[in-house]
Amino acid sequence: MNPDSRYLESILHHDIPLTRDMGLKVLDWKARQLRLHLPLEANVNHKSTMFGGSLYCGAVLAGWGWLHLRLREEGIEDGHIVIQEGKISYPLPVTTDASAICDAPSDPVWKKFLATYQRYGRARLTLHSRIVNAGSDEDAVVFTGQYVLHR
Repeated sequence: MNPDSRYLESILHHDIPLTRDMGLKVLDWKARQLRLHLPLEANVNHKSTMFGGSLYCGAVLAGWGWLHLRLREEGIEDGHIVIQEGKISYPLPVTTDASAICDAPSDPVWKKFLATYQRYGRARLTLHSRIVNAGSDEDAVVFTGQYVLHR
């Protein structure tokens, strides 16, 4: 685990205590991709699959964490990140431990977001995250969230 991953995990566990109960871990932050770990055991439902609410939370947190780390890289630490809107689909059951993954938006989208925030003190960014079963690359959960950064 690199220092950025340790930093984010400590922030999540301190500021959002639910993440400790979920057993959420930050796996990796590299190449502008964030990967979180969600253990099945701490998030299991009555069907022995992962609880939908835990999956939603993991997907939201992958985007939130991605934005938090990326802003930190830009030297922006005066803003507050909130999720404004989210849309999720669950095409496959999550039957094992899982990874929540958020990739970077395109460079033009990112630059516009930064410019808007610097000019107005408020900006919106749409991020896409997905959740995969351990050992699989097939999307079990697909999430699109609109995050707002404000001073």
